[in-house]
Amino acid sequence: MNHERQITKRIARERIEILMELAQKSLKEDPDLAKRYVTLARKIGMKCQLGLPKNLKMFICKGCGNLLVPGTNCRVRLRSDNNSRVVLTCLKCNTVKRFPLTREKKLRKQK
Repeated sequence: MNHERQITKRIARERIEILMELAQKSLKEDPDLAKRYVTLARKIGMKCQLGLPKNLKMFICKGCGNLLVPGTNCRVRLRSDNNSRVVLTCLKCNTVKRFPLTREKKLRKQK
């Protein structure tokens, strides 16, 4: 039983990666198709109880579900007040995502 579950999760991860690649390739020609690919990838992840990889999840808008591509359909800003962070703003629904830059600061301090 456990072996079957591992196989299912491996297949689901592969399909999620394929769908996200297809979404990135088709974003310029057909944004609606790209959004459909992202939706399917998220559904596969939920069905198999898998989270999306962080590098992919970071570029999905929580408001409208679109794939975010910096410079194309989202704005990227760096904020460096008390706690430095990256701010991604979806240009379709104006949803804002913030990511801290603490790891980079720690790496700089260590050097």
